[in-house]
Amino acid sequence: MAIKIIDHAFDPYYEIQRYQNTQLDHLGAIGATSLFIGTMRDFNQGSQVTGMSLEHYPGMTEKQLELCIEKAKGLWPILDSLIIHRVGTITPNEVIVLIAVWSSHRGDAFDATRYIMEALKSTVPFWKKECLETDAERWVTSNTSG
Repeated sequence: MAIKIIDHAFDPYYEIQRYQNTQLDHLGAIGATSLFIGTMRDFNQGSQVTGMSLEHYPGMTEKQLELCIEKAKGLWPILDSLIIHRVGTITPNEVIVLIAVWSSHRGDAFDATRYIMEALKSTVPFWKKECLETDAERWVTSNTSG
């Protein structure tokens, strides 16, 4: 299991391959890898969005992400997982979050990935401030439905 909070752009496919090649111990047991890659879109709540500032609470954010994974491991037989989440200044089309789950079976991998993403959106301390096309800024106060 690995969790990274980073303040720069990243290639999710490179990160998955690197993790799989250097960190996974159960390669023979893996039958499924499920991925979620979330990118910033250029609209929200009826407005054009030109950028975003994403803040977190260091230490607490990582702990909450660990709890999301631990809860998922209690529900499905996960062999390993990787979460990478961006903070700082983000522009449309950039990757914000990567969640990868490795399991022996696809159903477990799919279900655990979705569970982790939904738990992240509802319980992990991240705060988003959007920059709008009108040069206004606003804090995002609710998440879109999963």
